[in-house]
Amino acid sequence: MPSQKFALPPEVPGLAARRIAADILDGVLHKHRTLDEQLDGAAAHPGLKTLSDRDRALMRRLVATILRRLGTLGHLLSRLLDRGIPTDAPRAQSALLIGAAQILWMDVPDHAAVDLSVRLVQSDRRAAKYAGLVNAVLRRCAREGQPLIDSVKSQNLDIPEWLMKRWIAHYGEIVAGEIALAIGYEPSLDITVKSDPGHWATRLHGEVLPTGTVRTLLQGSVTMLPGFAEGQWWVQDAAAALPARLLGDVAGKSIADLCAAPGGKTAQLAHAGARVSAVDRSPARMTRLRDNLSRLALSAETVVTDAAEWQGGNSAGFDGILIDAPCTATGTIRRHPDVGWLRQENDISALAALQKRLLQKAASLLRPGGMLVYCTCSLEPEEGEHAIAALLAAEPAMRRAPVEAGEVAGREEILTANGDVRTLPCHLPHQDPRLSGLDGFYAARLVKS
Repeated sequence: MPSQKFALPPEVPGLAARRIAADILDGVLHKHRTLDEQLDGAAAHPGLKTLSDRDRALMRRLVATILRRLGTLGHLLSRLLDRGIPTDAPRAQSALLIGAAQILWMDVPDHAAVDLSVRLVQSDRRAAKYAGLVNAVLRRCAREGQPLIDSVKSQNLDIPEWLMKRWIAHYGEIVAGEIALAIGYEPSLDITVKSDPGHWATRLHGEVLPTGTVRTLLQGSVTMLPGFAEGQWWVQDAAAALPARLLGDVAGKSIADLCAAPGGKTAQLAHAGARVSAVDRSPARMTRLRDNLSRLALSAETVVTDAAEWQGGNSAGFDGILIDAPCTATGTIRRHPDVGWLRQENDISALAALQKRLLQKAASLLRPGGMLVYCTCSLEPEEGEHAIAALLAAEPAMRRAPVEAGEVAGREEILTANGDVRTLPCHLPHQDPRLSGLDGFYAARLVKS
């Protein structure tokens, strides 16, 4: 008899996206891998290449929503599960999180969210025995989930306890709560344009912020948006665009951009006419910076080395130096929701030591009369205010050059009493929460006498 060929059953629509979402969640929560490394570059999940643009966008939104609401989801599932989330089958945990997130916050029919999560556990050998449990819990979630969430102050649950305690201590309970609430919303797309922000706001169906950044709610592949391929703009949060501007008119000046990749600030400086030396220790990230500059038709000297050890390429000293120092990045949780769950409080001291070395190096590379702008995307004072206070105490030649409100579009609320910049995720409110907010940044401007 001729051998029979059996066709494999067709893939259920949307299941592949959820399977990859489960893998990536497992990478963050159990293997301590960042979202960035799993979504882009050489170490990205291989299955991403098989997804359509629509499924890829769905997968990204699923993962981001779960990580943004992880504390609330944990609280909810603990109320719906008699014995807690199964610990012997990570895929069962992921399926519950994926199903509940879709039921509560995404435009997915409840029956589809439940069915696809059940299929997700059925396809995993260790988790298959929990298919009935997942089905029952998610059906109950559809009935009882929203009232259970409404009964608690859920936005505070979504910030790791150690981090929330720090924010309350430093910013006060009201502001800390506002920060947590702002982080709960999916952020808009912010771009820095070469020219004519009004034109690009119209073309991208967005609006021009007071600081000149264009903000839009458009989603999907950034590379397909008007003006990207032509090099007319680059992606950059509105807060991240502020520090480079604090150097003032840089045309013709020698500027060192330390820890420069992926290159948004380098692009700003080069576009403003500076002679930029961009320094970063990561070859892969520097390749990305060069690619960005090429697309934007901008040029800069690029140096792959540890900025804290760099001897500099300017014997007379640089006219200006910008340091966007490595940090805990707690100010970027609204855009990078994995950060809060990957960082630990003891990371702060190690990074603060590195920031101290970078500041000392920058002071030595600056010419007399030169200007230094130091910034971090952290909300932690050790990585901002305390770092600058320590440098000023150790380097008598350095003095603060306070930032004026007019330099930041009149937004006095983002200036500290000392004249430094301190943006918070709850700043820049808007009637549409998706169009509000900023990354949390600290920036200080110093001059060498």
